[in-house]
Amino acid sequence: MKTVNLIAALSQNLEPVRPGHVARLLAVGLFSGMAVSAAIMVPWLGLRPDLDSAMMTGPFWIKFAYTLALALCGLKLVERQARAGGKSRLALLLAGLTFLAMAGLAVVQLLPADAPRHAMIMGKTAKVCTRNILVLSLPIIAGLFWALRQLAPTRLVLAGLSAGLLAGAAGAWVYAFHCDESAAPFMAIWYTLGIAAAGLVGAALGRFALRW
Repeated sequence: MKTVNLIAALSQNLEPVRPGHVARLLAVGLFSGMAVSAAIMVPWLGLRPDLDSAMMTGPFWIKFAYTLALALCGLKLVERQARAGGKSRLALLLAGLTFLAMAGLAVVQLLPADAPRHAMIMGKTAKVCTRNILVLSLPIIAGLFWALRQLAPTRLVLAGLSAGLLAGAAGAWVYAFHCDESAAPFMAIWYTLGIAAAGLVGAALGRFALRW
């Protein structure tokens, strides 16, 4: 069959994608994964006992703002990578600026001579924080991969990385309902490492799991 005839045959009976189709698929994958993540977190780790009073403090909302901002950047990354040839520079720039803002706040908290630097960096849960975020991100990675497999990513490693970063940030957001650490240095290091670890898992899986 000639190339022209092949193209004509493949293009027959094509229907335009409904507006919002990509967003709907990603939303289903994301929120389904977050629901599973929360269902794992509550019996495994439990909600922090002082959640009501913690919600009245600034550090609680800084933590939520950091993870939510990174999740929104990750969502934009995934949305762009779900389309053939999608560009992601703006979302990457915003994610970088979000991290720099948290890192800057961490430096400010560490500067005073009497700052308890070791406690602010290590907290009480440094040994498990990154691991817990990664574990809670896995169901979200699965949900996002389910959505991406029905779309058209062409750069599979980058698409997987984007999904992993979104899943890591969303998993960190879920984890924040348990975690009582509030120092910016702790969040800048251990939360970020958990999100980055989820991104690496997504990148490693994307090459194979997102293949057409």
